[in-house]
Amino acid sequence: MSSLHITLFGRIHYTADGQEVGGMEARKAQELLIYLLLHRTHPCTRDSLATLLWGERNDVQARKYLRQALWQLQSALDHVCHPAVPLLHADAEWVELNPAVSIWLDVEEFEHAYTTTHRLEGNELSPVQVDELCRVVKLYQGELLEGWYQDWCIIERERFQQMYLTVLDRLIAYAEHTQDYTFGIHYCELALRCDPARERTHRRLMRLHSRAGNRTAALRQYETCVAMLLRELGVEPAKSTQSLYEQIRRDQFTEQNNNVLLMTPTYADRAELTDILFQLGQIQTTLAQTLHQVQREIARVETLVHLLAADAPDAMLPLMHTPPLPKKPRTLMRR
Repeated sequence: MSSLHITLFGRIHYTADGQEVGGMEARKAQELLIYLLLHRTHPCTRDSLATLLWGERNDVQARKYLRQALWQLQSALDHVCHPAVPLLHADAEWVELNPAVSIWLDVEEFEHAYTTTHRLEGNELSPVQVDELCRVVKLYQGELLEGWYQDWCIIERERFQQMYLTVLDRLIAYAEHTQDYTFGIHYCELALRCDPARERTHRRLMRLHSRAGNRTAALRQYETCVAMLLRELGVEPAKSTQSLYEQIRRDQFTEQNNNVLLMTPTYADRAELTDILFQLGQIQTTLAQTLHQVQREIARVETLVHLLAADAPDAMLPLMHTPPLPKKPRTLMRR
């Protein structure tokens, strides 16, 4: 029996015993297989699969297309398995992957490593666990299902991205605990490639550079943080980030003032929430200003429409029926 090797991070790739698997060109057949792989722990009903993949069709057509996709999958992949061990178990109501088929799946490896360490802080990781997390980080060769934009794909992509960032956070915390600054800087940089506006990671990278004795790099990182927040979110750095920058700029950054406090999980969580509230407040202000500008422009156009309507009422009639304006958003409560 051949073993299937499937990667879903970045470019989707199917191999069996080192050879590429052909016959997987049909997009919907691929989507069906991917969904079953990501939900491999339980069977799926035919109705739910038909609705998910062909929701724009009526029930009869959707179930017909599902049967075709199942046939395409079995035709493409059953030949790499033993004839007596098909890839899928399917009956009149249910579909699931055959647990007897050997499938190596990058997302399964990644999720297992994440789950086994998700209750541990960075300073609680063993060297073996750190090695395992480093190994699965390398599996993340890109976002899950790159180039796929179905709603369920986007939801899964976001879920795995958050898992990836959490794993990187653990490795960074481990590096801070062991004072392996080069190790921590590397994983901070990986996190920022994934989310360039992640302010918490910018702060950690500033601290790591400073602890490593590279004050210039720490200050430069702050400038990068400012630029990324402005570009991605249109906001300024939070006060905690600005305060850290001033400490480093004035050469007042010390382990006594920062190390213990900033590595405390409750403080880190509180600081993260404070940053989010600060950024949301700035975004809300920008939205309110934009809405005000839109209201002014609509008022101007309405005035022109009424003036023109006096001269040509029939021609301007369609323009007189403008859609209602959205309600003004409520402001965030500030303390």
